[in-house]
Amino acid sequence: MILFSKYGLLLTSIPVVLSSPYGPYTQHKRNIVAQTQLLDSYDFVIAGGGTAGLVLASRLSEDANTTVLVLEAGDTGDAVASSIDVPANAYYQSLWGTPYDWGYPTVAQPNVGNRVLPWPRGKVLGGSSAINGMYSVRPSQIELDAWPALSAPGDSSASGKWGWQAMLAAMKKSETFVSPSSAVQQAADINYDVSSHGSNGPLYTSFPGYIVPLVGSWAPTLAALGVPQTQDAYNGQTWGSFVATSAINPQNWTRSYARSAYLDPLPPRGNLHVLPNYTATRVLFGNSTGTGGLVASAVEYATSGYDARKTVGVNKEVILASGAIGSPNVLMQSGVGPKAVLQKAGVQVLVDLPGVGQHLQDHLSTQLVYKTSSDTAASIHDGSLKTVPGNSPTFMSFVNSATAYVNLTTLLGSSASSFQSDVANAAANSSGLLGDGQDPTVISGYQAIYNISQQLLTSPLGHIEILLSLTGTPNAGDQSVAIQVALQRPFSQGSLWITTNNTFDYPVIDPKYLTHDADRTLLRAGVKFARQIAQTQPLAQALTGEVVPGPNVNTDDQWDGWVAQTAGTEYHPSSTCAMLPLAQGGVVDADLRVYGLANVRVADSSVFPMQFASHLMAPTYGLAEQASGLIRAQYNAPPSSPNSPNNSNNSTTNSTDTSPAPKKSSDALRTSLSSTALSAIIFGLLVGILA
Repeated sequence: MILFSKYGLLLTSIPVVLSSPYGPYTQHKRNIVAQTQLLDSYDFVIAGGGTAGLVLASRLSEDANTTVLVLEAGDTGDAVASSIDVPANAYYQSLWGTPYDWGYPTVAQPNVGNRVLPWPRGKVLGGSSAINGMYSVRPSQIELDAWPALSAPGDSSASGKWGWQAMLAAMKKSETFVSPSSAVQQAADINYDVSSHGSNGPLYTSFPGYIVPLVGSWAPTLAALGVPQTQDAYNGQTWGSFVATSAINPQNWTRSYARSAYLDPLPPRGNLHVLPNYTATRVLFGNSTGTGGLVASAVEYATSGYDARKTVGVNKEVILASGAIGSPNVLMQSGVGPKAVLQKAGVQVLVDLPGVGQHLQDHLSTQLVYKTSSDTAASIHDGSLKTVPGNSPTFMSFVNSATAYVNLTTLLGSSASSFQSDVANAAANSSGLLGDGQDPTVISGYQAIYNISQQLLTSPLGHIEILLSLTGTPNAGDQSVAIQVALQRPFSQGSLWITTNNTFDYPVIDPKYLTHDADRTLLRAGVKFARQIAQTQPLAQALTGEVVPGPNVNTDDQWDGWVAQTAGTEYHPSSTCAMLPLAQGGVVDADLRVYGLANVRVADSSVFPMQFASHLMAPTYGLAEQASGLIRAQYNAPPSSPNSPNNSNNSTTNSTDTSPAPKKSSDALRTSLSSTALSAIIFGLLVGILA
């Protein structure tokens, strides 16, 4: 039963406890609304209801005097809840290639077999956190301390926003960590330190409830090759081998993601509206200018390229949280971006900002495949091992999580020093790889990022990530093991750009994979090292033969040829709205404000100025937490406590209310919020008494 005001705004919700194969959970109607329920304007309009967008919505709407709208291009995800909520269904019922995946293509990549590569991104409430592999891996202290020095040289306050200590606190704030069972810890040889994790955040991180025994071979095998087991991968020293935490809620063995963590558990909030199935198409600007440039007055949105455009007013700020592809796309469609690109696409140039869509960086990966005599998660799931139920909630919480970050000396041995010299000597000419006619500021930014990456080569950081996959392969079926290899800090940079003035036309994406020889050398060393892992005990005793690439691939040329035909994204694009100085092709400043715009920010993975040796989910949650604090501080609202929102984080099924309502202004809404909250409390008490 739901109680509405005369304006159709949600006043309270009555929780109903349901049962499922994954345990009881609470179903709520939340702040997901129909278009007819929208107000004329909101204090904050957030473009994108994904990993970052829902964090921002949740935190900003904690202030009852602040109105927030989220525009999400995708659906709620209710219709595919089992594919999202059940962790292992990331493999067995993947949403990649469905309407819940943007399904972006790259342009053909000359150095990767001239292939057009798919770039899956989540098109659903929760964004990519709803469809990804759930790895919760943080960047290192070395990298995060390098970020503010790169983004805002000379600004002493930047480290207090984006350095290690600030980001560690933000990532911990997002997290409720749950220790593994003793059986799982022993079987997988898991090391962890509770003090490095959060205990009251909305997002659950933990370990699977079941571990495939082969995982226990990972750490000793890597140690035999000189890669030490990390004692605590979450205190800033992320190199070495470890079993990563995953975004799993062990209360019911479900995926913990942006929607289930930051939206579903919220108490009733009449000041928060989430509108699915509508894409933010443009930011509209008024005639006035403010401190910092043009003032955004509204956001245009629509359901498709054929739908009539609608607008919603902006009282304070627009926050772009559409990801590394979506956010630069919206900026360019709004007239903010490289002048030549906008003019060619037929978009009026409002702010010539050359860095929009530039500095694109991604992790490029491939995998070696082996047949195995041991059970894998895939073989158990398909029922070949009868002693373990292949569809039980505990088993279906198993996701791949054994990983290792391998440093340069281990990868290249005695050649490491000459490799570093080659990279240093190539610095002056490498910006030419960006292409002809590149803006000088973008070239300057490339050189700054290059220099940081070059310096990090001498650190203990991993430059290649190696992962153990036990969920089957298309090459060899269920009874196979993959050892995956991913380049972490590419010297190659790409870009994306629009070609039309229709936001629904995908931008052109050119990551320029392997344009720099250093990337090819590192990835080649990584796949060679992966073969060494497969040949080293104790893992070797479970592997019965190399299927891919096979024993005939041995020389450098053969390895390079095979990589070119098999490599693809590790799903971590970043840096297309980079936090860099304007003179270095930057798009946002250290407060996430877009240069030339007074009240537009970007807060998602597109602002990272360089790639990290980590998966990007954890730092994106941290970024969004930090962004929320910065914004609330500007408008004099205290930041939230670590205990808010309610961290019950249960898997839920939400429905959208479609009852029509007349529009109401944001200012009028503020005056009703206190009485709305009181009505909710009284109504809830009455229902409890009557029950």
